[in-house]
Amino acid sequence: MARYRDSKNRVARRFGVNIFGRSKNPLLHKAHPPGMHGAKRKKKSDYGVQLEEKQKLKASFGMMSEAQLRRYLAEAARHHKNTPELLMQLLECRLDTLVYRLRLAPTIFAAQQLVSHGHITVNGKKVNIRSFQVKPGMEIAVRDKSKQNKMVVDSVKGGRNAVPGYLQLNENALTGKLLTLPSMGEIPLPIEINIPMVCDFIAHSG
Repeated sequence: MARYRDSKNRVARRFGVNIFGRSKNPLLHKAHPPGMHGAKRKKKSDYGVQLEEKQKLKASFGMMSEAQLRRYLAEAARHHKNTPELLMQLLECRLDTLVYRLRLAPTIFAAQQLVSHGHITVNGKKVNIRSFQVKPGMEIAVRDKSKQNKMVVDSVKGGRNAVPGYLQLNENALTGKLLTLPSMGEIPLPIEINIPMVCDFIAHSG
C-alpha cells in the first residue's frame, strides 16, 4: 500500500475528531470545524453521507486506498456470511493495525513504518508487509535489535489506550498475541462509522 503523504491534520479536522491520535493535532486546541470562523456546513445529500462514512473507515485504518478497501470487501462478501463483520475482522487483523492496537507504535502511521522497515516479527519471523493477515494464536514481537527504539518503548509504557480484550500484550518483552478474532463491537474505532452503509455503498458504486 502506498504511503499517505497529504496533511493528516486536515483529514482529522474534516471529521471533527483527532482520528489518528496524534499529539500535535490542531483539534486538541481548536474544537471548531474547518472554514472561516468554523462556519456551519450545509446538510449533506445521501450520497455525501455514504461517501463520508467510507472516507472515515479508510482514515481509521491509516488512509487505506480505495482499491485495497474494495479488495477487502470482495474477500468478506465471498464467504456469504456477515459481510460487515468479516470486513472489519480483515481490516483489524492487518499486522500494522495490531502493532498499533498493542501500543507498540504511537500512531497507525508509525505502526506502518515499523512494519515496513522490518522491526516486527510474527511467530519469530520478520514480516515487512503491512497488510499481512494475523491469525489467532500468532505472536507479534519487536525484533531484538529494535527493542531499544525510544518510540516503541515510550509508546508501550505511555499507556495511550487500553489494549483490546482480543489481544494480549507483554510490555516487558515487547510482544503481543492475537487471542481470537474480534467482533465488530469490540474494535475500538476512533470515530463512529456505519459499516453496513459503507459495504452497501461500495457494492453499488461499481
